[in-house]
Amino acid sequence: MDRTTITLPFDLKRAAVERARELDVSLAELIRQCLERELESGRRAPSVDPLFADTAVWDGDTPPDLSRRHDHYLYDDDLDG
Repeated sequence: MDRTTITLPFDLKRAAVERARELDVSLAELIRQCLERELESGRRAPSVDPLFADTAVWDGDTPPDLSRRHDHYLYDDDLDG
């Protein structure tokens, strides 16, 4: 293992020490477990963006010029002009 020094806000460290005691593990072990959980959650397949999943807001394909003409798509009723 590699030794690492981190700086924590006082309240966060106090809460972490209390939680480690509740779990009957060292503070270092609690931090390792939390990091492992966080890193594992980042490996999951990305979830669907809620904006694009909401068909009341979004229904269709992304226009190819959306980034350039976003105001037009947001505020103009006549999309042909």
